[in-house]
Amino acid sequence: MNLVLPFVYVGLGSMLGGVSRYGLTLVTQSYAVFSIPFGTLVSNLVGCLIIGLIAGIGVKTEILSSEMRLLLATGFCGGFTTMSSFVYELGQFVQDKEYFYASSYFVATLAGAGLVFVLGLWLSELLLR
Repeated sequence: MNLVLPFVYVGLGSMLGGVSRYGLTLVTQSYAVFSIPFGTLVSNLVGCLIIGLIAGIGVKTEILSSEMRLLLATGFCGGFTTMSSFVYELGQFVQDKEYFYASSYFVATLAGAGLVFVLGLWLSELLLR
């Protein structure tokens, strides 16, 4: 593989992921539950589900080339999910002394991310049957 091409795949995927995350944030602004930043939560959970699918399919098959994994997992999911926004929003809750919202958001994001990743692995097994 060309030395520059992996950077192109990651860059293209990152751009598509970032734009998708921004669009999701705009669409979900009015659906905030308990003041939790719903767009960031959904993008992190959906991104973990997608990367779980990619991991499950990538381990068991040759369906996804290394280029496609760079585009989707490293690029798209890296641009779509956002740890920095999560930490910033969590910090805002703490600064505002909104400890219930901070802990709810923290648990929903981290526990949810782990659960949907495992769900993605499980779905990949179903898809490959």
